[in-house]
Amino acid sequence: MKIRLGVIGDEACIKIVEEISNEYPKFSIRYFTFNTREDTVSIIQAQEDETDMWLLLEPCAYLYVKEWGGSRKPLFHIPYRGASLFKTLCEIFYNANLAIQDISFDTVPYNDIKRGLAEMNIQCGDTIFVNDFCVQTPVNEVFQYHYDLWKNSKTKAAVTCIDKVKDMLKEAGVPVYRVLPVRLSIRSMFYNMLREFDLQIVKDAQITVQVFEFCILTDDEKVYSTDEIYNEEIKLTQKLIAYAKKVRGSLKSVGQGKFFVFTTRGLLKYITDNFSAIPQIEEFEASEHKLIACGIGIGLSAYEAEFNATTALRNAKRYEKGTWMIVFDDKTITGPLGKKEQLTYSHFSDELQSISYKTSISVATLSKIVGIMEKKKSDTISAQDLAQYMHILPRSARRIIARLEECGIAIEAGEENPNPRGRPRKLYCMKLGQA
Repeated sequence: MKIRLGVIGDEACIKIVEEISNEYPKFSIRYFTFNTREDTVSIIQAQEDETDMWLLLEPCAYLYVKEWGGSRKPLFHIPYRGASLFKTLCEIFYNANLAIQDISFDTVPYNDIKRGLAEMNIQCGDTIFVNDFCVQTPVNEVFQYHYDLWKNSKTKAAVTCIDKVKDMLKEAGVPVYRVLPVRLSIRSMFYNMLREFDLQIVKDAQITVQVFEFCILTDDEKVYSTDEIYNEEIKLTQKLIAYAKKVRGSLKSVGQGKFFVFTTRGLLKYITDNFSAIPQIEEFEASEHKLIACGIGIGLSAYEAEFNATTALRNAKRYEKGTWMIVFDDKTITGPLGKKEQLTYSHFSDELQSISYKTSISVATLSKIVGIMEKKKSDTISAQDLAQYMHILPRSARRIIARLEECGIAIEAGEENPNPRGRPRKLYCMKLGQA
């Protein structure tokens, strides 16, 4: 079976990859060019089901896709540092005879350039012109950075990793050099992708257990005989057998509305859209029996997977009915699946254990707060937002924040007013990652 690889880049980068790709017959490669960073997302959305992994050849496109976070397939990129940067600098020093202070850079981090120059025994002092590129930086702004330095005679040339910036600078008359991936880096990346694919096959074969808990007695007002209860269990079991066949698993009933399905990680990953959604299951939709919750456990053994599934079920039951949660083999927890509040967090952290001891807040709760802040991509939050994400009352969220505030972990950082007619909400800066 060939690995379906999607490669996104500009024509210059793609040409270099094409020269190397013949050495790797395990890959079936499709190439895509783009004009803007936004194009990369459109390409991935259109081709996601036809691809096993993605290789993005331009750093800004890779960062944009990573921040978008919508791809379910492994993403790879070739860093434009090390050998790629050295090759460009050697070309400049040999052909143009310029000093490092005569050049402006973008995309490559300042410290990487400093380290690279130190390895080449080049004294650069503190004057290196580097654009602090981030994924939100418009291409025009990167161009303007280089152009202004050159126009004001502070530099004599520009080094860029962005093809469009190179074209704009060239048109403006600025001497420009493009950092391109070197063949050694490309070969190394192909090797890494092969390893990742092999590891993924092993991972997808991991034992996975689902534990479902149903409400067998659908009418609280009715008095059921033992025969009627048994009959309801049989009807539900038949539907779960049909579901187990779909995920190529086996079913085990343990009574009291609990059923275990043993399958593999790869199949569960597929039906849950890479552990991000509750699947549409025909057997459940047609059932009059209400699903209380579902826990998914992944482990290195059947025992570990079953234990993790039970833990996931216990966590899922803290939310509304029908919630799905997952506990992975590294003890991270994800859920509720398919909800806006879906988080990934871990119970295991020495730092959080220390904070838990000081605040009397459980590690599980602290882990959830860390997951919420990462999901929000912010270090500030209001008590109302915390309550919404954690499915608790606002007064409970305020109580948690108050305890963190006493220990200097939550710091009041201003106010927000989402409703002009309402009272402003206090914002708190969380220092959980720095405690």
